Amino acid sequence: MGQGHLKASNNEETITLKFVETSDVHGCYFPYDFIQNKQMRGSLARVSSYVKEEREVYGDNLILMDNGDILQGQPVAYYYNYMDTTSVHVCAAMLNYMRYDVGNMGNHDVETGHAVYDRWVGQCDFPILGANIVDVKTGKPYLKPYEVLERNGVKVVVLGMITPAVPSWLPEQLWAGLRFEDMEACAAKWVKEIREKEQPDILIGLFHSGMDGKKLDNVVENGSKGVAANVPGFDIVFMGHDHTRWNERVANASGDSVLVIDPANTAKVVSEVTVTVKKQNGKIVSKQVDGKLVNMDDYAVDKDFMHTFQKQYEATQAFVSRKIGRMERTISSKDAFFGPSAFIDLIHQLQLDITGADISFCAPLSAYAEIKEGDIRMSDMFNLYKFENMLYTMVLTGKEVKDFLEMSYDLWVNQMTSPDDHLLLLNEKDNGFGRFRNPSFNFDSAAGIIYTVDVTKPYGKRITVERMADGKPFEMDKQYRVAVNSYRGNGGGDLLTKGAGIPKAELAKRIVFSTDKDLRYYLMKRIEEVKVLNPAPLNQWRFIPEKWTEPAAKRDYELLFGNKDNE
Repeated sequence: MGQGHLKASNNEETITLKFVETSDVHGCYFPYDFIQNKQMRGSLARVSSYVKEEREVYGDNLILMDNGDILQGQPVAYYYNYMDTTSVHVCAAMLNYMRYDVGNMGNHDVETGHAVYDRWVGQCDFPILGANIVDVKTGKPYLKPYEVLERNGVKVVVLGMITPAVPSWLPEQLWAGLRFEDMEACAAKWVKEIREKEQPDILIGLFHSGMDGKKLDNVVENGSKGVAANVPGFDIVFMGHDHTRWNERVANASGDSVLVIDPANTAKVVSEVTVTVKKQNGKIVSKQVDGKLVNMDDYAVDKDFMHTFQKQYEATQAFVSRKIGRMERTISSKDAFFGPSAFIDLIHQLQLDITGADISFCAPLSAYAEIKEGDIRMSDMFNLYKFENMLYTMVLTGKEVKDFLEMSYDLWVNQMTSPDDHLLLLNEKDNGFGRFRNPSFNFDSAAGIIYTVDVTKPYGKRITVERMADGKPFEMDKQYRVAVNSYRGNGGGDLLTKGAGIPKAELAKRIVFSTDKDLRYYLMKRIEEVKVLNPAPLNQWRFIPEKWTEPAAKRDYELLFGNKDNE
């Protein structure tokens, strides 16, 4: 029985259960970064060592759970999502090997599309939960809402939910036939049913949603704390989604304390909760709940795990090292913040080529992406384009294009009042987006139009569009075809809704074309056609007045990235 069960003479017994949670693994299955081509911390391969060690002590009293966002991130996930669709998905095979007891759905799992996640759910030897993912046809949960686990006479129920903000990010084709309920309302309904029907000794929330936070389109994105506090009955809430480590207690409406815990991302850390239950004559007399975050740096890579999945490792390695073209010069996203850059303008050019649109919008998805001169391999495509977004063509008026850019540059640049000011909108210290005040994936520039950004002017008066890039006049009331990624096209970052002023409900009507595969796939295909890329800035926009902005750009570059000449 291991350490999990002690029986005393006076009919009192002590049962110790160990709950372990991974969350937001994002394709980090192997201890290897297939994008950067180097060893990596974290990974399921290390978690496997840790779990085996803990099982030596706790046996079946160890309950292993995954909390979603596991099917996206590293190329190994992409390969088994879209390239090799006949083998058992490597992620299902690994979770089965590690003997997971329960899983949960994350927004990036939904992002892979029905064909991928339906296949994966079917291949896992344990249930993937989703109480608030509702099948529109039946009105019932699309996935199992909760799982009952019995250990040494202790009855555990795990209720699984996802952040309901999924439609704010993802096109409907990926979640066709589903709707996402508010977490608090959904939890209240299911907890009532679980208490009546199951009468659990321990009730656990497994929520792919962060602690608390903003509303997106009037939906609470991070509702875990709200559920823990306002829906009495939970002993523990395991969180995810926000990539933030948490381990604290929340008081609920009936005066009990609920442990809320979150291991952040990429399997560098796991949540470990020990529950000690005392029973007398078969009845629970006390429960003690202790949580800690365990760092996987202290665990070696599991050799048996690596051996078992050697073929999948090799298949991924072959996939990412496939040569697709040549790059004549090194390009870096660092340049994208200070004016037109070869990196962003390459994506603009490809978006315009793929869609035939008049105008393209695109932002740097990460500040430190770089593709070196020489052969372009498949791994570089994950650097060039970080997320699995579709590519949309939307119809916008000239005025909406201008207003969209006004908001984008307002998130991005400072209003300069003297030549000594910062060009960029920065914080004194890193508040989560490097020194940027706002996330750089909302810093959209445009291609297809010639325009200036006057950084001395206030919001609404900065952007002057001079003409179309082909020399035709730019007209405020004319309709243009605009290429955007699906995150933006669904209202992500609010640039189309708050910025351009298009009501959220109207966005779908503006989409005249959507790719059926992700943007990265088309970028790859386009590079294979062109064979040799010699990217250069299109130079279709500039910051003014240049006597202020050019020295300020140089200062801000050094502040953020060090001296350019030494790179």
